[in-house]
Amino acid sequence: MKKGVLLVNLGSPDSPTPKDVKPYLDEFLMDERVIDVNPILRNLIVRGIILQTRPKKSAKAYSKIWWEEGSPLIILSERFKEKVAAQLDIPVALGMRYGSGSIKEGLQELKNQGVEHVYLVPLYPHYAMSSYETVVVKAMEDKDAFFPEMQLTTMPAFYSNPAYVKVLSKSIKEHLDTFEYDHVLFSYHGIPERHIRKSDPTKFHCKIDGSCCKTNSVAHHTCYRHQCYDTTELVIKELGLPRDKVSSSFQSRLPNDPWLKPYTDFEFERLAKEGKTKLAVITPAFVSDCLETLEEIAMEGKEEFMEAGGTDYIHIPCLNDRDDWVSVMVSWLKEWQETDALPQTHIR
Repeated sequence: MKKGVLLVNLGSPDSPTPKDVKPYLDEFLMDERVIDVNPILRNLIVRGIILQTRPKKSAKAYSKIWWEEGSPLIILSERFKEKVAAQLDIPVALGMRYGSGSIKEGLQELKNQGVEHVYLVPLYPHYAMSSYETVVVKAMEDKDAFFPEMQLTTMPAFYSNPAYVKVLSKSIKEHLDTFEYDHVLFSYHGIPERHIRKSDPTKFHCKIDGSCCKTNSVAHHTCYRHQCYDTTELVIKELGLPRDKVSSSFQSRLPNDPWLKPYTDFEFERLAKEGKTKLAVITPAFVSDCLETLEEIAMEGKEEFMEAGGTDYIHIPCLNDRDDWVSVMVSWLKEWQETDALPQTHIR
């Protein structure tokens, strides 16, 4: 069977305008794995409340980070895809979970090149309902509906793969070597606490009580919280960072709903008031810089930290299209192409 690769990232509006942001947000927020409530209630929340005001606010945020070529996430994803494709002798396509350049379009592109067996690569290091899982489910739905003859194999979450940890650590070190920090904050994308419990195959292990993530369990295969903390721990060990100068937090939450804690914006204030005035922030839940990293963390985060008493602040970019990150992905894809082997994720 002829093999091919489909890289999938989050997606983006076509432009930083309310007109284009609204349908993008509609598709994103109406996803049952993003806002996982009764469909009637979700429709009321999203279309009756959020979409009445959010598009204008989000468009303003997008306009702050928009590049001349277009959406940073799309441009960076395309650059990454081109670099990966240049080092492989099988077709490589790019799809987005939401917005233009869909997963279906990516599968069609591969089919047009005669691909029969697709290696699906969700560009998310960690497993979460609202990121990794929704990509896999959507890809399977589109395959079954439009390309039933295709075979689909999915790359596992790679948050603990040694090659990924090394390249992530190298990227972080390059910035820390030039910045006199007194604290490093690993800020991960936030999700509702109920998503952790819903993803727990045992239905009893995940208690979000500070101990379950440290107790070995099959639940860790799909526990976003555990995987985030494990990423931080692995980087600490790889770089030999002092533990009293490193912590983890979670950003981006909706009101009136318990999300993973501690909250990043609260941490900005706490750290500054505790005298940690030189802060480096890394956002490892993403491999490509996007609105959440470039506007929420690099811009708003810096402002919040400085207002709380901070003096120095850097946001360490995502891996984006770094050549060493491209090399890691290419090595995984070549191994799959030659042996059907999947990258190893070390669950602890």
